[in-house]
Amino acid sequence: MISQLTVFLANEKGRLAAACQVLADANINMQALFVADTADFGIVRIFCDTPERAASVLADGGFRATITPVIAVSVADEPGTLARLLGFCHESSMNIEYGYCFSTSGGRAIDVLKIEGDGAEEALAAAGFTILSPEEVYVVD
Repeated sequence: MISQLTVFLANEKGRLAAACQVLADANINMQALFVADTADFGIVRIFCDTPERAASVLADGGFRATITPVIAVSVADEPGTLARLLGFCHESSMNIEYGYCFSTSGGRAIDVLKIEGDGAEEALAAAGFTILSPEEVYVVD
């Protein structure tokens, strides 16, 4: 499992910038940031080098932040790999709460999945999917 930093923000001007500044002031390096929004609030999902510390400094800065366990799956960056992964999850009756993907160097992509319940990571690995460790996702200087 990978520790994803999840931050809940009021959907107001400057809130995302303020949260990012808190992390910058604490010298926390973000590798990825994704925002989902509604009319009233946003959910920011972040991969960073020190997620537990990031949650703490954000809380000290007045932000609501939690650590969420997610699964990071490395796949070839080519058509059909996400469909194959999601098809396996469906056939295995896994409930995907949410997911997102991004490409990396070397012709790879990372599919991040929040799957309800236990055992998904083991089932994916047993089916031949490449599950990434925190050290493979986070860039620590």
